[in-house]
Amino acid sequence: MRKLTFIAAAISAALLGGCQQTAEKPTSEMVVQVAPQQSEIDRANAFFDDTFKRDVMQSPIYQTYMGIKKDYDKWDDGSEAEVLKSHAQTKADLVELKTINRDLLDASTQVSYDLKKQALENSIADFKWRYHNYPVNQMFGTHSMVPAFLINQHQISNVDDAKAYISRLNGVPKVFEQLVTDLTVRADKGIIAPKFVFPHVIDSSKNIIKGAPFEQGEDSTLLSDFKRKVSALEITQEEKETLIAQATDALTSAVKPAYSTLINFLAQLEKRADDRDGAWKLPDGADFYNNALKRTTTTDLTAKEIHAVGLAEVARIHDEMRQIKEKVGFKGDLKAFMQFMKTDKQFYLPNTEAGKEQYLSEATALINTMKSRLDELFIVKPKADMVVKRVEAFREKAAGKAFYQQPAPDGSRPGIYYANLYDMQAMPTYQMEALAYHEGIPGHHMQIAISQELEGVPEFRKYGRYTAYTEGWGLYSEFIPKEMGMYSDPYSDFGRLSMELWRACRLVVDTGIHAMKWDRQTGIDYYVNNTPNATSDAVKMVERHIVMPSQATAYKVGMLKILELREAAKMELGDKFDIRQFHDVVLKNGPLPLNLLEKFVNEWVASKKS
Repeated sequence: MRKLTFIAAAISAALLGGCQQTAEKPTSEMVVQVAPQQSEIDRANAFFDDTFKRDVMQSPIYQTYMGIKKDYDKWDDGSEAEVLKSHAQTKADLVELKTINRDLLDASTQVSYDLKKQALENSIADFKWRYHNYPVNQMFGTHSMVPAFLINQHQISNVDDAKAYISRLNGVPKVFEQLVTDLTVRADKGIIAPKFVFPHVIDSSKNIIKGAPFEQGEDSTLLSDFKRKVSALEITQEEKETLIAQATDALTSAVKPAYSTLINFLAQLEKRADDRDGAWKLPDGADFYNNALKRTTTTDLTAKEIHAVGLAEVARIHDEMRQIKEKVGFKGDLKAFMQFMKTDKQFYLPNTEAGKEQYLSEATALINTMKSRLDELFIVKPKADMVVKRVEAFREKAAGKAFYQQPAPDGSRPGIYYANLYDMQAMPTYQMEALAYHEGIPGHHMQIAISQELEGVPEFRKYGRYTAYTEGWGLYSEFIPKEMGMYSDPYSDFGRLSMELWRACRLVVDTGIHAMKWDRQTGIDYYVNNTPNATSDAVKMVERHIVMPSQATAYKVGMLKILELREAAKMELGDKFDIRQFHDVVLKNGPLPLNLLEKFVNEWVASKKS
């Protein structure tokens, strides 16, 4: 599927404000100086607005994310022809952007110009790596996107929406046909996911076509979702039954054959797969990985440097954990303490529906407590609400431990913190607090919802993604509550440290696998030997590293940069330092590369000193 960088609606008129008037009547010379500048600002913002809207309207999927229903019955075009067309469009956009005179733009619009130019240049430069990924894997992919999207994004408010849902069901064969073509092209280039990936994706795909109407038994995931949504409509029972019959037909005549064909194709592709795990195995793999690190971290740190930072952070966090071990009076070394934390039943809720409901209830309570204290940390707070949900059964086995889904900009859908409760042994209660802060509040929800609601910046800046910024904030948000007196239970504080340790280990293992040719088991052993997490955690994490090269390095690199900037500001400002203002500076410009974030913080410090 075509992956857009930006997702949203119109540009704010606030950025288009006129020039300041002077007390005296302006001369013709003054008019000549001012008018072109304002014209260029208008032109730049029109460009940002037009290209952003165009990209959104070319993607039915992102239209739905935005609450736009123009192409509510369609999927994105994932054909090679569309990919080439999009690439040509990107190059044309860069040519047009360069005709705008940056020197005539105001400071805010210059930032937008620079970010847009960088995004376009990176997209063009990275086009040669477009096949260096695995479109179907255990973390994400078209096979799991289709049902997750229909369930979570495709709302049914009327009969037309229901018919659009049915149309999308009927459109699945074409989507999967394009996916198989993409996978075939990659395979011919020697780009095939490692063997361990295939049982995961085949199993997830089979889960979608289990149950009615595919076989006897309870309703399948998609039929159950459709029935639930249609049953809430204020229409006659006969109309409901007609729609359900049409959806049932689409499921049996379109969805099942599409998934069956994909499953058979993946079973054949699995025979060509091997057990080599790192990006080094790909064509020009070393160059690809170095580029991926640069994009992910928005720094020039090398794999070797990142590996060294990870080792140093692991050692530091181990020392802090030993202090907690002494505080609670545990007899034994750190490894024994980790084993105690990993296995003692007091730290785990039962792997039952009641245990899972208790987890969701307690996580929600943590979020609500933090909501009540946001004034201590933030000047601006999001309008969008946030809820806690469990990962759906059809994808929980393969999905990550926890993740956040952004709210709909129109307010029709809240932000969602998803907790994966498939294996309760992988969700210890001592990590519950830090996990809720990271994925929810003050973590991703504060950052992403605030970004979406910003005024006076182009929409592409609100919805851009810089992983080091986004995930760096998430990890930083695990630490902020410690300074507020949270984590009063030393075991919860250990949980916070264990999650930070996990991210430090990621620096070591990601670079180990992709640059130093570690195999999958070496990565798993490193996590098991250095963290208190469940072995299932280690397996999932290493498998994530393998299919998403560099992504996991963003968290610690981003957190360290935010902390570095904060401490430098504190040193410079002393009593003038205000944590709320610092957070405002970090969040008010939307997602940023780390070097530009540093520029904004430095400018804020200078303004406070003056």
